[in-house]
Order: sequence, then structure tokens, then C-alpha cells
Amino acid sequence: MARRKTDTPPPPEMPTGWRSSRRGSRVRRDAEKAIRSHEKRQRYSRVLDFVRWGTRNGFYATLMGAGALILIAVLVWGAALAINGVARWNAKRLAQHEASPEAQAERARDNLLVIGMTEGRASGFLAMRIVPDQQQVFGIAIPDGAFIEVPGQGFERIGDSFLTGPETSLAAVTNFFTVPFTGYAIVDSEVYQNALTEQSVAGLLEAVQAENTNLSGPDLDRWDEFFAEVPSDNVALVPMPVKPINVGTQTYFEPQREEIADLVASWWGVAIEAEDPTVRVIVYNGSGEPGVAGQAAQLLIRGGFRVVDTKNADSFDYDVTQIVVQRGDALGGEGVREVLGVGEVVSQPADQEVADIIIIIGSDFEPPAPEAAE
Repeated sequence: MARRKTDTPPPPEMPTGWRSSRRGSRVRRDAEKAIRSHEKRQRYSRVLDFVRWGTRNGFYATLMGAGALILIAVLVWGAALAINGVARWNAKRLAQHEASPEAQAERARDNLLVIGMTEGRASGFLAMRIVPDQQQVFGIAIPDGAFIEVPGQGFERIGDSFLTGPETSLAAVTNFFTVPFTGYAIVDSEVYQNALTEQSVAGLLEAVQAENTNLSGPDLDRWDEFFAEVPSDNVALVPMPVKPINVGTQTYFEPQREEIADLVASWWGVAIEAEDPTVRVIVYNGSGEPGVAGQAAQLLIRGGFRVVDTKNADSFDYDVTQIVVQRGDALGGEGVREVLGVGEVVSQPADQEVADIIIIIGSDFEPPAPEAAE
């Protein structure tokens, strides 16, 4: 910006005439004094102009600098909000994808539940992870007396889950480990025990009949052939860490969660105790139909939800299934409705950390036919 000069009067002129050459002339002295005074005023005026110019330009520069800083701060803040929003959106989309039936099926593809059976009762459950490209097999052997949450039956021996069918056992194991299991094979207890003792899966599925598995014929043959080729050094079948509890004449086994969590994290990469995107639900029977809460719970587990508990509602007069979202957003409720096929989603925030969604099954819910359940 150009400096604006202060107007100053023109300098006085030296006197001329017959007395101008006299050194002692008073007029000359006065003129010289006036010239010097004028020069001083000019210098002062120039300094004042410079100060004014510097102050004005400094103010403008400061104002422009402050504006630039504010603009940068606004841009950084906006970028941070955008990045944070994108991160939250991606996290939400990832959580939805992880909970989708397609993602659950993909995660369950190399998992298999082998059930040892004696005289129609389950004697043990082997939750296996198969790693074809590395020719490895890992497994956690669950004793039939392990006391865990069985969907539709509450906390009881996992062996009793088999009384209502292997699908209930699949749901119980999936719910407990937070690892999806959709395939099962039932073997003789002696074969089951030999696999644990010998640390070998060769021949484990050799005698499995079609009625004792939900695997297709090609899948059963494929796993049987793979098991025959896996070196015993690449097989690790360990008993689930439990603590025996005697109740009357019955012996139950309390799972040791911390040690189990280490195994699951190592073999499946799932942190049981860590907070994860899995939506937790409690299922109530509000229709009065026996076993309906357990049937809904199994559907929800296969749909990627974690069932915390199942029980009867305050009444059996619910005509419409209620899906009450108490934590998180409505997307979880919509996911529940998609799995169940019915339901009214309502938001009712609550200060509790047990479950994210409360589900009250109404008479509009139709349990799947046995063929559809498998």
C-alpha cells in the first residue's frame, strides 16, 4: 500500500536584494532559521508518514494473518469433522457388514462342531477351526457338563442343548464363543475320544451318515479327505478350561473365561471380553407359545446377534413383536426385524449395559419350519 504524504508548506526562500550579501543581516538569519525549521518539519513529517504507513500496513497485515489463521483453523476443524464422520460411517458400515448373514456365513465356512454321542445323548462338543491352506486344525473340547447359556433354556449343561437338536447346540456354542458355527457332524463317542487322545483327526468323519450332519455330501467328503492328510503335528485339540462344581449328585463345569478367551483370540482372532460390534439382545416370550423365545434366539444368533438371555415376558398378550432399542441406533433394531421377519422397532434409551435391544416375541412371529432352520 502506498504511503500517503503529509502536506507541508513550501520551504521559505532566501532574501535577495542589496542586503542579502551581508553576513550579519537579521533577515538572512531569520530566513536560515526558517529553512532549518522547515527541514525539521519535513523530516518529522516523513517520520510521521512512515509510522502511520507502518502502523496501518501492520494492522492490515495482522488482520489478514489473523484471518488466514482463522481460515486454516476452520479448514482443519472441518477436515477433522469430515474424517471423524467418515471414520464413524465406515465403522458403522463395517459393524453392519460383520453382523450380516453373508459375513457370518463366510466366517463360519471353516468352522465345524463335532458332537460325540452315546445312546442318543451328547458326551462332548468339539469346536473346530480348520485352516486348509496351512493344513492345520485347532479345536476346543467342551465337556457335556459345561454350564453355559443355552438359547431358549437358560444357563444349564451344554449336553442338555442336544436334547432339542444339534441346531440348539450350534447356537449355544456360537453364542458362547462369539464365533459363528453353522456346520455340525455327530460321531460315536469312542471316535470322538480317540481324536482327543491321539491328537489326530484322521478318520473322524469317516463313518458319519447323512442323517447325522447338515454338511452336504461333497463338503463332508472334502473335509474327510482333508482330515486324512493333516499331519498330527498340525493338530491341536485341547479341553476347554473349566472348574468342577458339585451340586448334589450332579457335577457341572464352570468355564474359565479368561483362559478360554486366550484360546479363542489365538485361533479365531476374536476377543471375547473386548467390546465388539456384536449387538446384544434379550428375548422375551410374549405370545405364550412354548419354546418360541428359544426359536427366535437361534435365528438371531445365526443372524449375527449375541443373545444374553431368554425368558417369559410380563404377559402373553403381545400381538405384535416389540423390538426395543435401548443402546445404539435404530439400525440394530432394523437388523432384528429383518432376521425375525416381523416386529415393531421403537427407541427407548435406558441406562443399562446388559443388552442393546430388548425383544418381546408376539403372536405375529412364525417360527421357521425344521427344514428352513437347517
